[in-house]
Amino acid sequence: MRHLESCPALVLNADYTPLSYYPLSLWPWQTAIKAMFLERVDVVAHYNREVHSPSSALKLPSVIALRQYVKPSEYPAFTRFNLFLRDRFSCVYCGSSSELTFDHVIPRRQGGRTSWENVATACAPCNLRKGGRTPAEAHMPIMGGTPIRPTSWQLQEHGKSFPPNHLHSTWRDYLYWDVELDP
Repeated sequence: MRHLESCPALVLNADYTPLSYYPLSLWPWQTAIKAMFLERVDVVAHYNREVHSPSSALKLPSVIALRQYVKPSEYPAFTRFNLFLRDRFSCVYCGSSSELTFDHVIPRRQGGRTSWENVATACAPCNLRKGGRTPAEAHMPIMGGTPIRPTSWQLQEHGKSFPPNHLHSTWRDYLYWDVELDP
């Protein structure tokens, strides 16, 4: 069964769009099969692998679509991951993508709040250099302008810029990445 762990199912909404691009909406094969038997999903494509019981064999689903549409929330949760995704996993001050942390644009000691509009992705060296000052005081302009509260759609669009390392061939018709897919 261990080799089956590499057989996740791509989960599509009832309109045949992925529930999420980043992270990509994937279910383990066991969850996909359970949803099949509970008649919550339709199987769109299969792997060339099977699971066996004493009396039958079942092809593993590679793409499934929910039978009931799940309306995405308009605004995503304010989490570290979503903040990094909004800022495209790069420092808003220098563009670096290493040693990422977050920075209060208006420092908390100056009354700045922890919110979408006041927190930005920063690398550790820039965060240290900026310290407890505003970007203007530190002479560190924010690339791309003032931070905003993103919509879920905006985050999904950003997520399309970061395709996963593995895309099964049966998934490609349902994913629209900003990079060319291997043949």
